[in-house]
Amino acid sequence: MDETLGTALRRWRDRLSPADVGLASRPGRRAAGLRREELAELAGLSVDYVVRLEQGRATSPSAQVVASLARALQLQPVERDHAYRLAGLLPPREGTVSTHVPAGVQRMLARLGEFPVGVFSADWTLLSFTPAWSVLLGDPSARTHAERNLARAVFATGPGRLASWPVLQDDDALKPALVADLRTALVGAPRDRGLAGLVEELRSASAEFARLWDEGRVGPHVSARKTVVHPQVGEVTCDCDVLTVPGCDIRLVVYTVAGGSADAEKLEFLRVAGGVRAEGSPPAGPGLFSTP
Repeated sequence: MDETLGTALRRWRDRLSPADVGLASRPGRRAAGLRREELAELAGLSVDYVVRLEQGRATSPSAQVVASLARALQLQPVERDHAYRLAGLLPPREGTVSTHVPAGVQRMLARLGEFPVGVFSADWTLLSFTPAWSVLLGDPSARTHAERNLARAVFATGPGRLASWPVLQDDDALKPALVADLRTALVGAPRDRGLAGLVEELRSASAEFARLWDEGRVGPHVSARKTVVHPQVGEVTCDCDVLTVPGCDIRLVVYTVAGGSADAEKLEFLRVAGGVRAEGSPPAGPGLFSTP
């Protein structure tokens, strides 16, 4: 019998344990793998839609939905491509910006739920985030694909479109680094129309971006201090670091605070208020999708 997307989803769901995605395994749990409800939460989809997919009643998921499911299920690249084909879609082409987050990175994020961490693609679109990211910067789940792009937020619409409240920072180093990253991404993904369109959009919308781009400005990402003006606890000053994964085009943006500081106490208060714990914390935020 030919395999369907529904049967593949069930198989991939069954092989993951709650611990793999940062969920506590409660006593009396019958399901060996993930429940449909848990997969739906991880992928940012409705439970009903996941049920219809697995039962074969929903047969035309979008590419963004398949990408979200692939990330939630921690699929390897060859498995992700297989999921696209089962959905009647072409897998992502070479020369385009990848939205694939390696399974090892996802497992690491599942265990780092107490830290504010965001995962970005090469064009600086937010793909996934930890629960602590949401409590510190605001929940990005309701943001559109366009609003989740950091370069667009910094140069075109203002950082408030990505964070829910003001983030005070020194853009002198950030802006050249973002321009340099987009230039590098354009070389590595020459077939990506979305990336080319983003660059043209920013050149038209921001005189500063156009100047940096035309000057060929480059700049490495360096550790930076940022102050988040949070409506509940006031100012929280954090160190922000950008980490890269060898052999992968994703970037991890990590916020940390000095242990025992007033900022650490504020962040801990926000984590507790948001239900974020060091162990068994809620799963990382969903990827980019359009919920059916």
